Amino acid sequence: MATTIGVMCVQSGCRGIVKFGESRQTVAARRLSRQGLKAAREGEWMVAETLFSESLDVSDNNDAAHRGLADTLWQRGRRNDAIEHLKQAVQLSAGDPKHLQRLGRMYLELGRVDEAARQCEIALQSDREWAALWALRGDCENAQGRPDAALAAYHRALSLQPDYPYVQLQTAEIYHQQKRHDRLLATLDRLNESSASQMVNQTDGGIVPGRADLLRGLAMRELGRIEESNRYLIAAAEKNPADVTARLQLAAASIADGDPASAQAWLAQAMRVDPEAVAASGWVRSGIDTTEVANSMIPSAMENPMTGVRTAGGTNPYGSASSYGNGSAYQLPPDFQVPTSRSRMAVGPVETENR
Repeated sequence: MATTIGVMCVQSGCRGIVKFGESRQTVAARRLSRQGLKAAREGEWMVAETLFSESLDVSDNNDAAHRGLADTLWQRGRRNDAIEHLKQAVQLSAGDPKHLQRLGRMYLELGRVDEAARQCEIALQSDREWAALWALRGDCENAQGRPDAALAAYHRALSLQPDYPYVQLQTAEIYHQQKRHDRLLATLDRLNESSASQMVNQTDGGIVPGRADLLRGLAMRELGRIEESNRYLIAAAEKNPADVTARLQLAAASIADGDPASAQAWLAQAMRVDPEAVAASGWVRSGIDTTEVANSMIPSAMENPMTGVRTAGGTNPYGSASSYGNGSAYQLPPDFQVPTSRSRMAVGPVETENR
């Protein structure tokens, strides 16, 4: 019997035994990879990295493990290592569009726009019906300074997936830049707020909290819908406490509305959040502006704490303002113009974003 088995082993080259061993390795590697994916979904990045690494130690030919390790390393700030593992996943999968799309997104976040666009085009050759690929293409076109081409890509994405909050917001951003306020509002009217508030997966870029409200508020102001504009700007400030943009816009609206006290309150709140962003946006601490509107703001919020100040929306939702120092008032940005009509209010300081 043993002789017979030996003869069979010689004749077959023990291929069955080798394949059985490889099969056991593959099963073990996939099990570890699944465990790593579960840990990643739960935000346990160190555990996920260990599991994906162990999976690759067992079998280095698992593209899913390379992809999982790439995403994990990216989350942990090891960007170059992440890209190398994702490139291996692309190679092992013979160019899976999902891996290519993720690789393109990584390149784009690093500012390597040409490489991102190249990965996107390769992926589109295999799959032209996946909305996320068109979203990436739109982002690449936008980063390359081609807003019309970006809009075309975003519209293609929305034709494939109408409920796509990330793309809807990106489209609204371009309409904002182009001052197409009606189109901006129409786009945001179709936005599913509940979907937009969910955590964005790694397929897309991030969604800034309150950004939709900010864009809506600015568009409504330009269309003369002042009260609605202020409500949305206040909502934007509440949803994104770390960003000063909405507060600065409310300060500008208050000045244009002849309410310097509210402007001081909003500026004080902005200073409390991020003084550097306030200065960078154009609201600088310097000499007192000679215009009538600026003179009406003295003393400034930097010199005197205030309590119970009415905001542009009618109340002060943030409590009292604090004292920030001495000596000088806020000066209006050089391009600020006092509106001649309440139907056309000045935009005020240059916008800043947390992207």
